[in-house]
Amino acid sequence: MNLRTIIGPSPWQLLRDYLQMLLGTVIYTIGYTIFLLPYKIVSGGVSGISTVIYYMTGFPAGHTYLLINIALLLMAMRILGWRYLVRTIIVTLLISASIDLMQVQMTELAADGTPTLVHILGEQKFMACVIGAFFEGLGLATIFLAGGSTGGTDIIASAINKYWDISLGRLLLMCDIVIIGFSYLIEHDIETVVVGYLAMFISTNFIDYVINSARQSVQFIIISDRYEEIAHEVNTRLDRGVTVLDGEGFYSKEKRQVLLILAKKHESRSIFQLIKRLDPRAFVSMSNVEGVFGEGFDTIKR
Repeated sequence: MNLRTIIGPSPWQLLRDYLQMLLGTVIYTIGYTIFLLPYKIVSGGVSGISTVIYYMTGFPAGHTYLLINIALLLMAMRILGWRYLVRTIIVTLLISASIDLMQVQMTELAADGTPTLVHILGEQKFMACVIGAFFEGLGLATIFLAGGSTGGTDIIASAINKYWDISLGRLLLMCDIVIIGFSYLIEHDIETVVVGYLAMFISTNFIDYVINSARQSVQFIIISDRYEEIAHEVNTRLDRGVTVLDGEGFYSKEKRQVLLILAKKHESRSIFQLIKRLDPRAFVSMSNVEGVFGEGFDTIKR
């Protein structure tokens, strides 16, 4: 166990994570408040419940989002760790405040004097669905990559999963399907429900795309006479671990050392440049890996 494991993330790491969560919150709120909410598009989750309640009662969506999440967090305090809980509360407060603020800015008086949300794209509901779901997915992915959580149906799914052997993905999908189904109550129009399912599909798939792209890793196998220099440079300059394996050429029977390196995909260019500078004649193999778990990469979850 190293010092970082004992004391936790550094202050700079925490600051970067919180700034990233703030950025994700702004992106998510733009998608929800500017594109989805005015067009009565329900994409699932607590934000979807907030949309349904807003159009049925007029109660501000940001208030509903905050109250539901507070209730869920109080019920799930024993399930969540403190770090997860704190970050969920921070993101929930930020999103709730952002929705309320942006909803006020997007509200104008109709011809009959009734407050109404601005339709920034006119009557193009389909385009609002696509753009709003894109922003929602990008915002949520940004929050998740910073270690944050928006709570909501994630909490419900985690609580059920603790006592029943049902996958989290299936539970979240079931929750969203039910919530979007309730959007029929807004206008009693099946089109609203269909557009909601389309928004959910776009948002969830874009979340997966962004997160998987950011977490892509590569594996290097390097055979070089200057393996010690290469290993030292990778270890000190790139802060990546290196494993030295003993190898033997089948034909020559010559003993060689083989370097095994796991790194993020965006670091591969730096590794190639480093190898080219130290030993242009090195034998190098790079391959994509499905998942890497451990220090510096992803954490194994149950």
